[in-house]
Amino acid sequence: MADPTRNDHEGGEDDNGRSKSSTWVQKLVDVKETKAQIIYSLPMILTNLFYYCIPLTSVMFASQLGQLELAGATLASSWATVTGFALMIGLSGALETLCGQGFGAKNYKMLGIHLQSSCIVSLVFTIFITIFWFFTESVLRLVRQDPSISKQAALYIKYQAPGLLAYGFLQNILRFCQTQSIIIPLVIFSFVPLVINIGTAYVLVHLAGLGFIGAPIATSISLWIAFLSLGTYVVCSDKFKETWTGFSLESFSYVVLNLKLSIPSAVMVCLEYWAFEILVFLAGVMPNPEINTSLVAICVNTETISYMLTYGLSAAASTRVSNELGAGNVKGAKKATSVSIKLSLVLALGVVIALLVGHDAWVRLFTNSLVIKEKFASLKFFLVASLTIDSILGVLSGVARGCGWQRLVMVINFGTFYLIGMPIAVLCGFKLKFYAKGLWIGLICGMFCQSSSLLLMTIFRKWTKLNATV
Repeated sequence: MADPTRNDHEGGEDDNGRSKSSTWVQKLVDVKETKAQIIYSLPMILTNLFYYCIPLTSVMFASQLGQLELAGATLASSWATVTGFALMIGLSGALETLCGQGFGAKNYKMLGIHLQSSCIVSLVFTIFITIFWFFTESVLRLVRQDPSISKQAALYIKYQAPGLLAYGFLQNILRFCQTQSIIIPLVIFSFVPLVINIGTAYVLVHLAGLGFIGAPIATSISLWIAFLSLGTYVVCSDKFKETWTGFSLESFSYVVLNLKLSIPSAVMVCLEYWAFEILVFLAGVMPNPEINTSLVAICVNTETISYMLTYGLSAAASTRVSNELGAGNVKGAKKATSVSIKLSLVLALGVVIALLVGHDAWVRLFTNSLVIKEKFASLKFFLVASLTIDSILGVLSGVARGCGWQRLVMVINFGTFYLIGMPIAVLCGFKLKFYAKGLWIGLICGMFCQSSSLLLMTIFRKWTKLNATV
């Protein structure tokens, strides 16, 4: 099984056998590697976007039923993300290291073993999260959320809980396929469940008479369809005949190794998700909470959507680095990293230009308030800074997962976000009375320190493969 993105040759020859002279473009960036990463990134962006839209479209159907339903579904979606879905994404990050390096080392059988061990870990964590979700109403009221909204959110979570296990398994299979550069089928297997979810949600909410609870039920059904369809494809397709050799009890012996990577990976992901949610919470306890919360929420949503684009490059960087390290090619891994960072800067430039030119049109998608539009215009340059930094961060985090540096990144994320970024956000937002702008200044400071730390780690840390994957 050959890696389609593998770049073995630096130059080339013309028809007469003479060496081609490098153009200025080739000197600036490795054209072959760049093309390979772009081709890889686009399907991953679409796949991530389609899966993200499954629970989102369900929330939209629930939101149409009334103001209380809108508040309850939105709160439930946020709560499910920070306590469940983000954790499942993080836990699957272990496979980016284990399967990526195992594939590069051509130890194909181990990919299936690691996939099964990761599913065991996801199963155990899902049980604990589901139990925790049954106390959602009590927890939300404990943090002073409105009682009626908390009750609606708890009801929504109750019927979305069955889909969590499917989502965890799905994320593991995605990483399993991603690390083998089998990505085009992922677009199909993510788009179809999204279409099914839209139809199912409409039928359950409006035609079957289930109303509010029909939306989360549709999400659970669609996530199980997504998992079962992709899982069936992996089991039956000849593309995985070397990496999936059937179920094996041997996978239990690799659970501990998986936990050493999956837990730090989950923490590093959750720390980032939680930081943005904390900003929304802080905005809600400021003067003029409706305005400040709306501003911060719009910025957070913008950051999230932008990250979906970055995610493709992050996945490409993780796969290329882990494959090259598994093959013992440290130089190739570093070259892939360099290309990914350059591409992230180009991507960030495109997003920044689009936001600066169309910020008025963008904010109109969220609100018609002239006050919020005016204040968002004053925030746009701060948002541009955070989007640029976040684009680079996504790639550096992918490189770290490919190298197996999750534990170190976990410490960096905690220190930069919560010991630097959050105190500055509180100081600027509350003490200096910059309000929403102050919160975003704190976030930028934390992200800048995080990106600087990851960049220094990438430059100076020794790059080696994990012997346990071979």
